[in-house]
Amino acid sequence: MATWDPATALSTFLTLDDISRASQEVNPNYETPILKLVAEARSKGYDVLCLPLTTEKWKQRWSDMCLENPDRDKEAAAKAAEAWRARPGFVRDEVTLTRLNEAEGITAMVSEWLELDAPDDWVRHDAEIALQQELAYASYLNIQTAILPEPRNRDHVASYARIVNSCLKNNPYIYLSVRLPIYSPSVLQPGSPISAFHPASPSTPLKSPPKLVISDTSPETRPGASEGELNATWEMWDLIRSMCDYNTRLTLTLDLTPALPSSLGVLSKWAAESVRHIFLPSSTFIANTKGYPVLPKPTQTFIRDSMIHRPTVIFSEANAGKHSRGGEAAYAQYVRHLEKTSPAVQAANKAGTVENFAQGYQDYLQAPLQPLMDNLQSVTYQTFEQDPVKYAQYEEAMYRAFLDRPKEERIVVTVAGAGRGPLVARCLSAVVRSGRNVAVYAVEKNPNAYVTLQNRKQNEWGSKVDLLFGDMRTVQVSEKADILISELLGSFGDNELSPECLDGAMRFLKPDGISIPSSYTAHLAPLSSSKLYNEARATKNEKSLETPYVVMFQAVNILSGANPANGRCGPQVQECWEFEHPRRDPVLDTNGLPLTNSHNARSAKLRFYIPHAGVLHGLAGYFEAVLYGNIGLSIHPHRKDQISKDMLSWFPLFFPFKEPLYLPSNSELQVTIWRLTNERQVWYEWHAESFLSIPATPVFNDESLGGHLSPANASVASSFAAFGAPSPIADVMDTSFEGVDKNKNLPSLRTDGSFELVYETVKIGHTSLHNPGGRSSWIGL
Repeated sequence: MATWDPATALSTFLTLDDISRASQEVNPNYETPILKLVAEARSKGYDVLCLPLTTEKWKQRWSDMCLENPDRDKEAAAKAAEAWRARPGFVRDEVTLTRLNEAEGITAMVSEWLELDAPDDWVRHDAEIALQQELAYASYLNIQTAILPEPRNRDHVASYARIVNSCLKNNPYIYLSVRLPIYSPSVLQPGSPISAFHPASPSTPLKSPPKLVISDTSPETRPGASEGELNATWEMWDLIRSMCDYNTRLTLTLDLTPALPSSLGVLSKWAAESVRHIFLPSSTFIANTKGYPVLPKPTQTFIRDSMIHRPTVIFSEANAGKHSRGGEAAYAQYVRHLEKTSPAVQAANKAGTVENFAQGYQDYLQAPLQPLMDNLQSVTYQTFEQDPVKYAQYEEAMYRAFLDRPKEERIVVTVAGAGRGPLVARCLSAVVRSGRNVAVYAVEKNPNAYVTLQNRKQNEWGSKVDLLFGDMRTVQVSEKADILISELLGSFGDNELSPECLDGAMRFLKPDGISIPSSYTAHLAPLSSSKLYNEARATKNEKSLETPYVVMFQAVNILSGANPANGRCGPQVQECWEFEHPRRDPVLDTNGLPLTNSHNARSAKLRFYIPHAGVLHGLAGYFEAVLYGNIGLSIHPHRKDQISKDMLSWFPLFFPFKEPLYLPSNSELQVTIWRLTNERQVWYEWHAESFLSIPATPVFNDESLGGHLSPANASVASSFAAFGAPSPIADVMDTSFEGVDKNKNLPSLRTDGSFELVYETVKIGHTSLHNPGGRSSWIGL
């Protein structure tokens, strides 16, 4: 049985003060102070060490060269700066590490005072040179990961992103991680923060790196807080990783210093991002009644949910004695406790769950089966046969179907697509349970699997089963069936050609015969996942981004929310179409087969409400099937546990988009998907559009003034109109669809009866049409 190894690496962040203290303590057992610190950290159970790469002397030299100061010789400083720009490099006492054995297992913290997004061009220019210098030195020491200083200025985050992209290209063997607070209200304030290193300002000693101003209170309890404050840092990250073309060596270090909101829905978007580190200072912990450090409940929940990323947790100031009980070890012990109690970890360790079965396959793209074109391997059959839930559901459906037939009747059952025989075996078990007289036929086209069926008939089934070799669409049977049984469903229900296969097999049925399954539906939801997007485009071939994949979702975020009050949008996961068997109104040829496949074409247009800002990377596809009566199969995320809990046979389907589509908060996403066919193939095409509801010109509605805007209310109208159309990028204003009719020029909101506010729906983006004509992916008939 697969189990979850303790996968969350623990790290401690050592400061320059820690290094200085170690330098003053002479210990003959260690060649250098860094080696001493490394050994001590290992003995405390830390897997990794995180420490600053440079010293205060490097900061001072850089500021002396690159920042104006009236107390210094301007010409000498300029010459020194130019010499450094021409040949950047350190002197010995400007770095903390000098040897390969010191750097082993170290995560380097790049100088926090570097402002890559400073308002001043020259500060950014010199900060970029300094960053390239530090990363070159880290690469020289074979350091694998460097954590970058956090972006501080939203107005210039594009410059930050450009610099990071340049560093990724110039340093091809190192991972870069952007440190970001999980949210920050300060980035929305005009003119904040002001660069501490503006050349026009008198230079002052750089005592501490500039910091984002973080409120001590939760944003959801602070007056005037908006979702834009919670989205701000994510939007910066989205811009950075987009400008870096989703580089797989660019990751996130989430700083959990600020208190998290009590409702974590708006933070769920981080689940779809490449979170490599979680920065957890001891100040984030609170003391429980016994004095031991614990985390506030929202932070507990967020960290438990983040365990799917298997991150490295970096503790800061764990040795500062901020809590009266437990000591430094208490922080690591507590995080290990959160890991063990994480729902993802518990599911992975529980035998029989999908998460346990699928370990190693999470977020791994697999091409769907081509059941009519290809003959499956025995190991593929074996994998599917490990699913006890599916076959138990099938057996129960057959058992109830037998009981619903007259007791004295001889029942004829045909298993279409018998494979290696699991449905046949379950059918015989249902026969024994029901005590009915049943004749069983098994049809299989795979010549290799047919050998296995013959072997099972000889050794297990005997005369209870008659075998028929051939394609169910053309093979001839000796007698019509009362019940047709098949397991031809795919992750999207119909994506492995169950409708087409059963069209041909319906020849087996008597006029009042039934099919198990009797019907199935396809469902969609919009999702965000930078990992899946990168996986789909890894081949650099456009076809890979027009191909649906079978995926066990893990690092994903479903973007859609519950249906708003106005009812324009549907639920979070929406039904596309349905297939029923047997069809009661078919047009057939003389052989009992459909003349064309046009009756199996489908299309759907779905409207999704997007409550929180996010990036659309694709669509999640699910299916639900009715076997017989109220017995079914489902991978629908909201209903699977009620219908077929822990079923293993199907992972969801992922329809990727070639270009990510940004969706602001309270927007609407319209998705259109088609199932198309010709005489040789079946394929899907898909497309999406995004819309935003914005306030139009307010209309005063005072009958006494003939419907004209009165002076008494002019200020009200003008103040609202001053907002204008909210920016889809800023995502600060609340333009919720809830309670709003978004049809243009229809009244939707009244205040005190003096005027009415009109909303209109504005299109803000769309994708291209994917897979037109089945040019990239199709299923062969």
